[in-house]
Amino acid sequence: MNPSDMHIDQLKATIAAKVRHPFLAKYIAEPVIDEDKLAILISLMDHTALPAFKKEKYIVTTMLVQIALDTHDLVTLSDEDDEHETVRTRQLTVLAGDYYSGLYYFVLAQLNDIPMVRVLAGAIKEINELKMDLYYKDVESFHEFFTSLKKIESLLIQRVAQHVQKPAINDMAGEWLFAKRLLEEKASYEEGRFSPVIESLIRQPEFFDASGQLLNSIEQLIHKQITKLEVTASHLPIHFNWLKNYIDTAIYQRFYKTHLAEEG
Repeated sequence: MNPSDMHIDQLKATIAAKVRHPFLAKYIAEPVIDEDKLAILISLMDHTALPAFKKEKYIVTTMLVQIALDTHDLVTLSDEDDEHETVRTRQLTVLAGDYYSGLYYFVLAQLNDIPMVRVLAGAIKEINELKMDLYYKDVESFHEFFTSLKKIESLLIQRVAQHVQKPAINDMAGEWLFAKRLLEEKASYEEGRFSPVIESLIRQPEFFDASGQLLNSIEQLIHKQITKLEVTASHLPIHFNWLKNYIDTAIYQRFYKTHLAEEG
């Protein structure tokens, strides 16, 4: 096993231990830790001159922010007829997101790292503003809609990369995380689970004449995005070879292998 692979498992365990709360665990599912974003952050920090303890704190706090953002996305819309259990779950999900967000402030406060707090706080503000525009405002085109989604997926890591002066990773991170999100949205749609993204598109029927057209448009966009990702990944500096191999494997497992199986 590659040392970086082992590092992923170790950091996942560290993050899981931090977000685990006995009261929340009784009522809501444990948060998902995004391994792909974790892999990017590990590779990013591996090539900085930061001390080891600070590298880990930066990775952990960035993932705590990501978990907080993802948790708040799970909050459902309220309805007067909702059952007590539904209302409680919704309230606890909001509380959990706030709790995870507060954890990153606590960790960085221990380091007395105000600049990093500003970086993450600024990224949270930008991402939330983008989400408001994406989910609640009309957009002019399919392209504009997914350009905003791409920014939402990658902005946090890109801001951290700029902060540690490793922006070379930004283009690849943007292309990979967008491709990953498109694959997730396609799977969600095919399973009949409408994410906020799909629901936003459905509310704007001028983009699509039928549900099949929406799926077809997403599939076409995935094919284009995978091609862009492969080109961008091939241009990564040589010291990011572990990450490039990680992405190449992910592309094969999640796109080409699945695509061949569907055609078969």
